[in-house]
Amino acid sequence: MNLKPDTLRKIDEAITHYPVKRSAALPLLHLVQEDQGYLSDEAIEWIAARLELQPINLYELVTFYPMFRRHPIGRRHIRICRTLSCALTGGYPVFEEFRRQFGCDLNEVSADGEVTIEFVECLASCGSGPIVMIDDDLYENVDVAKARVLADKIKAEAAKRP
Repeated sequence: MNLKPDTLRKIDEAITHYPVKRSAALPLLHLVQEDQGYLSDEAIEWIAARLELQPINLYELVTFYPMFRRHPIGRRHIRICRTLSCALTGGYPVFEEFRRQFGCDLNEVSADGEVTIEFVECLASCGSGPIVMIDDDLYENVDVAKARVLADKIKAEAAKRP
């Protein structure tokens, strides 16, 4: 496993915060995903060994919690809430607009590697839906026009990158 030294330091520290090693499973999964971008089989098996667990114990967590990714994603991560209040206020048309703007389907990486679009359950702002999270930034009241503006912003930022 090729992790950054800072990630390894954080992993070592995280384990010390729990009286039973297995209790550090979720924090370690988050740290490795942050470092690698997703959780490969190699990463899951490495964490299992580090915590003296069977890999199945980690696969159970990774497949249960939707915040864990099993495949690489684009440089930009667009998450659209699909729970009832966001669905009723236009979450699905917002998804369709992002899909059209980037030419990729749900949970795929766009051809240029820039974007992955996914639905998520509840981004905790039900009164101001549809809610979209791009990377770590939350956007409220996103309609199709606002989705187009956000897509244009992502495209402009990508064009500036070497």
